[in-house]
Amino acid sequence: MTQLDALKQYTTVVADTGDFKQLDAFKPQDATTNPSLILKAVQKPEYAPLVKETVTRFHGKPLDEVVDRLLVRFGCEILSIIPGRVSTEVDARLSFDTNATIARAERLIDLYQAQGIPTDRVLIKIASTWEGIQAAKYLEERGIRTNLTLLFAFCQAVACGQAKVQLISPFVGRIYDWYKKAAGNTWVEAERAGANDPGVQSVKRIFDYYKKFGIATEVMGASFRNVGQITALAGCDLLTISPDLLAQLAASSEPLGKALDADAARTSQIDAVQYDEASFRLALNDDAMATEKLAEGIRAFCVDAVKLEQLLLAA
Repeated sequence: MTQLDALKQYTTVVADTGDFKQLDAFKPQDATTNPSLILKAVQKPEYAPLVKETVTRFHGKPLDEVVDRLLVRFGCEILSIIPGRVSTEVDARLSFDTNATIARAERLIDLYQAQGIPTDRVLIKIASTWEGIQAAKYLEERGIRTNLTLLFAFCQAVACGQAKVQLISPFVGRIYDWYKKAAGNTWVEAERAGANDPGVQSVKRIFDYYKKFGIATEVMGASFRNVGQITALAGCDLLTISPDLLAQLAASSEPLGKALDADAARTSQIDAVQYDEASFRLALNDDAMATEKLAEGIRAFCVDAVKLEQLLLAA
């Protein structure tokens, strides 16, 4: 049995890619995309006809609508291959605008429905800002499922649970990156690997909290830097993994056991917490890593959103 096969016994495996031509090899349940992954995919020659067709068909429409139609086109192609759900992201430039995020999410769902895709096969990805979480709360109440991304802080996870969002994507690798950079020459990789990895520890804390208090929101670890981070989270609800790391798991037959345990979490000693807007913003501000990585992530996705628009204008 490969590590990938073993992992699938404990965890729903999700492919983290916009390149739907890679999906068949790994047979994931779900797939996630983001502006950077879609931008990377559309620059490949094999996707040029799809991009050209979308731009030509919707010539004269507002640019943001053409982008959404391209995202949905990729999402539909992905859904023709996988049995589960695809995550499609709202423009990161709307991360601090609740009403605009809601409107964009509703349009994405309308576009999917126009292609015959049921709402329950789509997760709308939204940045885990306070405004994004409130938009997700509204959408969930109306039957639109959400995936809260760029999640680095425990307070973000708690607020998402309070909002009853469908799924959260805590970013393991980016947390690891920050702590490694902050430690500088004092960082010892062997001592901060596996269960001692700060990104892994963050996801475990969230997972245990959700299971302890019966929070139905799914936890999907994301943004991995190495296979060790993935194997240390076996048992998490879902893990979204890049094709390169999926290939490494599929090529390995090293033993892989369950690392996270929902039953054990339910008996753990954890205190419940609640956040309103003021306490959420203070808690996020107090977490330097989360504050910096959230801002950095939104900036990077905004840059790639602009690049994608420019690419479509030039097509």
